[in-house]
Amino acid sequence: MLQAAKTSGLDVSVVAPVSARICAMLCIVVPFLMLSIMDGKKGIKEVWPFGLFCGVIFGATKWIVASTPLYNLTEIFAAIFTVGLGMLFLKFWKPKGGREAAERIGIPIDTAIETDPVKAEKVDTSDLTGGRIFMALVPYILVIVIFAIAALPAIKTVLAGGDVKMPWPGLSGLQSASGKPAGHAAYTWPWFSQPGFLLAIVAILVGVIYRMKLSDIFKELWVNIKKMKFTMLTIGMVVALAYVMGDSGQTLALGLFIAGAGAIYPFLAPLLGWIGTYVTGSDTSANILFSNLQSTVGQQIGQGSYLGVEGTRALLVGTGAAGGVVGKMISPQSLAVAASAIGLIGAESVILRKVFKYSIFLIVLMCILAGLMSTPVLAWILP
Repeated sequence: MLQAAKTSGLDVSVVAPVSARICAMLCIVVPFLMLSIMDGKKGIKEVWPFGLFCGVIFGATKWIVASTPLYNLTEIFAAIFTVGLGMLFLKFWKPKGGREAAERIGIPIDTAIETDPVKAEKVDTSDLTGGRIFMALVPYILVIVIFAIAALPAIKTVLAGGDVKMPWPGLSGLQSASGKPAGHAAYTWPWFSQPGFLLAIVAILVGVIYRMKLSDIFKELWVNIKKMKFTMLTIGMVVALAYVMGDSGQTLALGLFIAGAGAIYPFLAPLLGWIGTYVTGSDTSANILFSNLQSTVGQQIGQGSYLGVEGTRALLVGTGAAGGVVGKMISPQSLAVAASAIGLIGAESVILRKVFKYSIFLIVLMCILAGLMSTPVLAWILP
């Protein structure tokens, strides 16, 4: 979300709530889709109260947290609150037919790749103490605490003090389309103010709390840095491409062309994020690549619209970023991770065929909501 705001020239406090609120409305639908995928109509019929409860809590938490300085912890807060309150909900309400449902859920989605039968087994939780549960939550608690501290104005200023501005060689005379000096003639390296630095602190603290040796902690960090090297390279190249497209006028040209859709375009804005994430495999990369384009279109079609120029820009950038969330479920990288996680290496195509229709359903629903948010029908939802 931060990259979407930076690339589009908008404040993140304007973009984050828009993206979170349209996703919050879809949160009501997602639990029922999951129940349908896992156990069909019977699953929805037997567990719908719990699905509705989780959807409302997750969506409401996203709605609230995204409008605060802790917007970058929206998903973590939503997940923790939903799990905690969901456990409390199950103290008072119990679903029926659990064993029968477990047997139905164990049915293979494709017998060609799932050769081992799945049987319902009783889970032994006798050694699951409160202390062990708390230790499992430590990483998430530390993320919230560290990011909350970093959001304090004084701490934020100190961290930003380590930023290093580097002029790009040969770009000192670069100008924007308006003839003013381009902002991309120099790049600022955010050494301590970036989320990655804060997450590294969290990782070290988690290792210390888990009583790991410092050498093992840093060794594990280095192993993961090496694993992510191509991901970092890819994102860096996408960022460079986005800057080149913007400074060369390509984004402006595309924006003027797409603006020809006029008032209909807000209904199509999430599609760019959806396609971008599917192609690049990264919501962040899609935001960097298309957010400036969304902003440019907003400037062109915002005049005389119900939301005005700035409101339209925020809507298009925010809903475009939200579309990337839906595209993540069909991106090749996500499919590879999912297949590996469940021990079905090589089953990516099967999983894609199963989830593609749900992705289409969600993106169509999101497009309808985004379009209506540009009109008096749902404009009241915007911050």
